[in-house]
Amino acid sequence: MSTGMRWRTATAAVTTTMAATLGLGLMSPVAQAAAHGPCYDGRCKVTVSRPTSIKVDSHRFGFGKLRITHISSRSVKMAATTTGGARLSGSTSPGGTVRLNNLSIGVRSVSGHKAKLVLSS
Repeated sequence: MSTGMRWRTATAAVTTTMAATLGLGLMSPVAQAAAHGPCYDGRCKVTVSRPTSIKVDSHRFGFGKLRITHISSRSVKMAATTTGGARLSGSTSPGGTVRLNNLSIGVRSVSGHKAKLVLSS
């Protein structure tokens, strides 16, 4: 067997193993979180310019979507509905922080209708 054939065989084996691992859901938790969005683990910086929803880990935070409901130069309003049906909400001015369960949402700045948010847990 030539070196080229050994290389192709080894590459095919690794490719098949990776495909099977990904197909069976055996990805690492980091890879799974990345597949859900950049803020899924509750740690990100994001700029929003209109009302939107940000996916987060419902098992970790008690709700699966953080909704930004209003952005103005004076405040940013946000809300979430827990997996048990309770409604959470808060608002803050630029420089402030809102805590919903164990997720902190800091409003770093607002320019026009664009808000820079920092999520942390």
